[in-house]
Amino acid sequence: MSQEIGKREAILGAALEIFARHGYHGAPVPPIADQAGVGVGTLYRYFKDKEALVNEVFRHSKRALGEALMTDLDRTLPPQDLFAEFWRRLIEFARRQPLAFQFLEMQDHLNYLDAESKQVEVDVLAPIMTALIAHQKIGVLKNPLHVAPMIAMIWGGVVGMFKYERAGYFKLTAADLDAARDAIWNALTTANKS
Repeated sequence: MSQEIGKREAILGAALEIFARHGYHGAPVPPIADQAGVGVGTLYRYFKDKEALVNEVFRHSKRALGEALMTDLDRTLPPQDLFAEFWRRLIEFARRQPLAFQFLEMQDHLNYLDAESKQVEVDVLAPIMTALIAHQKIGVLKNPLHVAPMIAMIWGGVVGMFKYERAGYFKLTAADLDAARDAIWNALTTANKS
């Protein structure tokens, strides 16, 4: 049984790396099997097709992100402190799990996500959206800006910085990340509220 789990995990690890580097459409199945050290037929015993495989990689990566962001998060922190902690956790995830972060930043996921993967996406976003809405209601965050653009600004800001760093344009420092955090916070909040 543990050998079976080992093969499945090897396939998922290889798929994550290849999907992260080449995207879903640029990643044929044989290189994934080769990297996992299994035959293509073995891969298909675990996953019925490439779409099933990429959905499992997506769910695994998205759940890992959700756990990194929300596990033991003190949601009673003042809004700006809560945002700073959320930001810190997002940056830490991008550093600790660069392949999962790179895979999740891709924009073509919607073409192949199944219902279960879409639900995982909703489950990860729900507590974030709830917090943003609550902070809008008490006047901390801008209203009527919808929470989806707020999430896009936060996610997009982090994604953009890490893409530029990966491309070798610059090395992100703690000061850079703090300045970006503060700029996004200031863009989302009402004047002089924290």
